[in-house]
Amino acid sequence: MASNAAVPFWRAAGMTYITYSNVCANLVRNCLKEPYKSEAITREKVHFSVSKWVDGKPQKPIIRSDTPEE
Repeated sequence: MASNAAVPFWRAAGMTYITYSNVCANLVRNCLKEPYKSEAITREKVHFSVSKWVDGKPQKPIIRSDTPEE
C-alpha cells in the first residue's frame, strides 16, 4: 500500500492535473497587464468537433467552442 505523504497537493484536493493546470493558467492570465492580458485571453479559446457514431459510421460533426464563462 502506498503512502499518501508523496501525493501531489492537487490530487489531495480532489482535482485532476488538467483542472489544476487550468486554474493556474487562469490565475496567470488574470495577473497580466494590458495589452498582454487581452492577448492571452484570446488564446484561451478552444474549438473542437464532436461526431456521434451510429452502426460503426460517424455522423455529421458538430463544431463546439468552449470558452470560459465570465
